[in-house]
Amino acid sequence: MNEVEIWNSVLKNIKDDINSLSFETWFEDTELYNLNNSIAKIIVPYAIHKNHIMNNYKDLIIDNLNKITGNIYDLELLLKEDIVDEKKYNKFDEINNDTNKNIITNFESNLNTKYTFENFIVGNSNKFAHAAALSVAENPGKMYNPLFIYGNSGLGKTHLMHAIGNYIFKNSNKKVLYVTSDQFVSDFIGINKKDESGTNFSYVEFFKQKYRNIDVLIIDDIQFLGGATETQKEFFHTFNNLYGDNKQIIISSDRSPDDLKILEDRLRTRFGWGLSVDIYPPDFELRIAILKKRIVGEAINKEIPEEVIEYMATNLGSDIRQLEGAVTRLVAYSTIMGAEIDLSLAIEALKDYVNKGLSEKNNVNKIQKIVSEYFQISVEDLKSKKRNSNISFPRQIAMYLCRQFTDESFPKIGIEFGGKDHSTVMHSCEKIEKEIKINKDLAKTIEELKKDIH
Repeated sequence: MNEVEIWNSVLKNIKDDINSLSFETWFEDTELYNLNNSIAKIIVPYAIHKNHIMNNYKDLIIDNLNKITGNIYDLELLLKEDIVDEKKYNKFDEINNDTNKNIITNFESNLNTKYTFENFIVGNSNKFAHAAALSVAENPGKMYNPLFIYGNSGLGKTHLMHAIGNYIFKNSNKKVLYVTSDQFVSDFIGINKKDESGTNFSYVEFFKQKYRNIDVLIIDDIQFLGGATETQKEFFHTFNNLYGDNKQIIISSDRSPDDLKILEDRLRTRFGWGLSVDIYPPDFELRIAILKKRIVGEAINKEIPEEVIEYMATNLGSDIRQLEGAVTRLVAYSTIMGAEIDLSLAIEALKDYVNKGLSEKNNVNKIQKIVSEYFQISVEDLKSKKRNSNISFPRQIAMYLCRQFTDESFPKIGIEFGGKDHSTVMHSCEKIEKEIKINKDLAKTIEELKKDIH
């Protein structure tokens, strides 16, 4: 049987196993590209087919291929443009040209392969950013261009950017480049250098090859281009060149495009052409999930009690890198001391991490701790759905102080208080602000709390 006959037989069997609507939607326009090296390459019409078929029908396809051919195949789904790119790539690779070989072998994507969508933990604070990133990864240059991801340090922006790059690199022949803005500045400065011939021609060609002969540009911490006027101009031209060729651009920053006053207006305008998504600090549930994922990653034989994990999630702040580092510290401390992990050991092992979290200036977690201690309730009470006045009133005060002493938006503050709606935060702030003017006792309480925050 040839490949067309094989696939027709597979489709006939699948049609008997699933309803007609599902078959027409997901299989009618598919075809078998080839069966090589135990891999069955199937052409599908749209990117959405890749995920849906792999998630829902992979085993069904493999089982039917096995019945008809007697062989077990792994599955790879491709778009028609992937096949075109693959043919071009193979043809190009066969050319015995030293210059072309150098371009291929010298190119570095700078991607960190440990950052993938599979190990990115999704919660309320980052689910929108994750969904947007996955959409871009599946349709680079077609969905949300540019994609602008912003949020505080340590919340997962870099992880998502590498995940996009790794997904594209794995599922296509597109050339992906990840750089920090510092690296972009450094490469741009190189344009002004002169080589052995007394000209800067080779450096200019290097820069153009690196930044314009690519399919996906991922640039981290764009805010650090502020002040570098000439570099901003060059990035403006690089952006226009890539955007005009429908190449995907992905940018991250610690603030939104509108707040990047240090950058030229024409750059900030272009950042708004696509989609801007922010990542909020992880809430309590997500911090728990991150810690448990890290514990599994440590592959330890000891069990970490739930109360220890909750203690860490409550007291170590919102920086994901700090949470992960705390797990490593706790495991190492337990091993060196030869002691089982319990709450008292965790408190001793992580006291520097907790103190560091408390010393962070004017963040939401710090304010929550100060308010909860003042009113003799727990931080988790502030984040809970409890409505009794001895909890709801301190919660409103804490929200008001967070708005006063941090740069966080109403939605971000709501996330940190157990996923409260932004309107709830706004109402709380307005209520406390009005009552301060007529209630001297409350005004005094607020002043005392402000002194602790400073």
